[in-house]
Amino acid sequence: MEQLKGDKYGSHRVIEPKGVLTQAAWKIDNDMTKHYSNEIICDVISLNIDSASFTQISEVCGGDEQKIGEMILGIVAERGKQQNPVTGSGGMFIGTVAYIGDDLKDRDLKVGDKIASLVSLSLTPLKIDRILAIHKEIDRVDIVGQAVLFESGLYAKLPSDMSEPLALAALDVAGAPAQARRLPKEGDSVLILGANGKSGVLCGYEAMKKVGPKGNVVGVVRNPKQVDALMELGVYNKVIVASATEPVSVLNAALAANDGKEYDISISCVNVEACEMSAILPVREGGTVYFFSMATSFTRAALGAEGVGKDLTMIVGNGYAKDHAEITLNVLRENEKLRKLFDQKYV
Repeated sequence: MEQLKGDKYGSHRVIEPKGVLTQAAWKIDNDMTKHYSNEIICDVISLNIDSASFTQISEVCGGDEQKIGEMILGIVAERGKQQNPVTGSGGMFIGTVAYIGDDLKDRDLKVGDKIASLVSLSLTPLKIDRILAIHKEIDRVDIVGQAVLFESGLYAKLPSDMSEPLALAALDVAGAPAQARRLPKEGDSVLILGANGKSGVLCGYEAMKKVGPKGNVVGVVRNPKQVDALMELGVYNKVIVASATEPVSVLNAALAANDGKEYDISISCVNVEACEMSAILPVREGGTVYFFSMATSFTRAALGAEGVGKDLTMIVGNGYAKDHAEITLNVLRENEKLRKLFDQKYV
């Protein structure tokens, strides 16, 4: 079969509008019979839908699994990719390598290897033949289908020392703990919103290691029943109860948990809208806010910070950071309590 040469970043798969990359495109080409010399095609096992996206889809469908499946099939049929038209976000997949283009034969990869994509489904050509199961509680969808990774696409071989669902659950949020390791310094105070979710607990663990005994890592949850279990994990110094959609309540509780002082860093891991100011208000002048949440409106964040006179460094929730896959998997290897939590809750 003739192998065509595609663009490194996948623009050859864009149908409309022309001139953009696949993430920004409305519709992309998901024809898996086309073999490009610089693409990898995988037989997909599972999709991990981005939390903000799955939450939105589930709410629209009233939690009905059949309707959720129909909506996902509809999005992919219309757009050639799993990109939620409301949140703009996607997720990731795990699958088995089915085809490697000739230009990529020098990679440490072979047909039959199981890998996890580390780029968003919002830019990944995807074709779903059928949905096998929907796991609402963990945002996962098991399918029969195929997906494309471009030459620039990131992926990780699935590790041999943990199950595929466990690795998928962790790698789905790999960018967050890598940044939680990178951003703080020893002695810093760190506030984490969405503290009970996958990205939240992983960030808490990395932040605690980085700030050391003189630092303070505080988690924010809405449900008071989650506090004791989170403290038992040992990934926070303190856990406070407040709704991230109510910034004044978060500010008051957060300051009380930090001896009245503003924080050096906040990390937003929430999966609902309108939480930007809860991440901004508690942070000191010159501090840093990391928005990992794909439910974030960066317009609201920018104008909100301006409106309250906060001169902050605000970081877009880039899902990629150097060595993020290995950093995240190592958290589960290092912390038995976290690994047990993930096994019980997300597998």
